[in-house]
Amino acid sequence: MAALHLQAFRVPRPWSAGEFRTMLERPGTFAMGDTRAFALVSVIHDEAELLTIATDPALRRQGLARAVMQDWQAEAARRGATRAFLEVAADNKGAQALYATCGYVEAGRRKGYYAHPDGTHVDAVVMQRTLT
Repeated sequence: MAALHLQAFRVPRPWSAGEFRTMLERPGTFAMGDTRAFALVSVIHDEAELLTIATDPALRRQGLARAVMQDWQAEAARRGATRAFLEVAADNKGAQALYATCGYVEAGRRKGYYAHPDGTHVDAVVMQRTLT
């Protein structure tokens, strides 16, 4: 997962193998996908949170992320989640479009949450949807 995350993300910084290992050790956290695309998700009580999602840049726009979204949402619902949340950088229009087609709507913003290498900051858009 760390290798794919490195390919897919520069900002915010990609996660290390150790960070993925630590996250997966937490109760309620699971991963869905394969070496082409994956999602890391946490379910606590009736809420699911998409922690990160990554697609191989060479394989984007082939429906892989949408398939992973459907898979993790189904698994989260199976685990008792009735609502799902995620956050996305306000300037990541491609990801926002994907999430909107998966039924997510904006629920709020975290002002200046993500820092770019040039020192500028961009909001995190918090999105949610019902799973049941």
